[in-house]
Amino acid sequence: MACPAATTARIGAPRGPSMWRSERSPGGVLAGSASPRPSRAARDTRARASELQQAPPRPPASGPVPTHKVTVHDRQTGVVHEFVVPEDQYILHTAEAQDIRLPFACRHGCCTSCAVRIKSGQIRQPEALGISAELKDKGYALLCVGFPSGDVEVETQDEDEVYWLQFGRYFARGPVERDDYALELAMGDEIVVLRSVSAVDSL
Repeated sequence: MACPAATTARIGAPRGPSMWRSERSPGGVLAGSASPRPSRAARDTRARASELQQAPPRPPASGPVPTHKVTVHDRQTGVVHEFVVPEDQYILHTAEAQDIRLPFACRHGCCTSCAVRIKSGQIRQPEALGISAELKDKGYALLCVGFPSGDVEVETQDEDEVYWLQFGRYFARGPVERDDYALELAMGDEIVVLRSVSAVDSL
């Protein structure tokens, strides 16, 4: 005579290559569950997945990013800052992360507020649009978009000085000088005009 539990497990069993097995649940009740036999391709895939999970992690393709010492002579404050910057990080941003305050404005390489003159070393700055190639060749760089290529020493510059070096030659007469006499005449003419208007309004 067949076991009642086994008979219960086979009731309604589908025909085909499937196998039925009886399992005892934690509560002690027997229940039947279908367990279709996986194909060979599925078994190979599961075995491969198991090997990948057990394989040791691969080491990173490249080693750690080199770091370089950056020395900044701040002309505005007279302070010399020394800090370490990774080769793939902007100099200005890394300085700020270390609570070092340096001059800046746009932070996008489009102005000359953070311009420096390189005293030694090299700075890579492909995004520095605020200074010309000519000034770059003369050793000028922008810290907000500059990467150190090695140990580097720089000195901050006055923004107006750098601007004049870059664009001053385009002004034929040079910097505009204040003419106090011409200003006095212009102000005098304006006063005369205002008095004339007042006189007309009073009529």
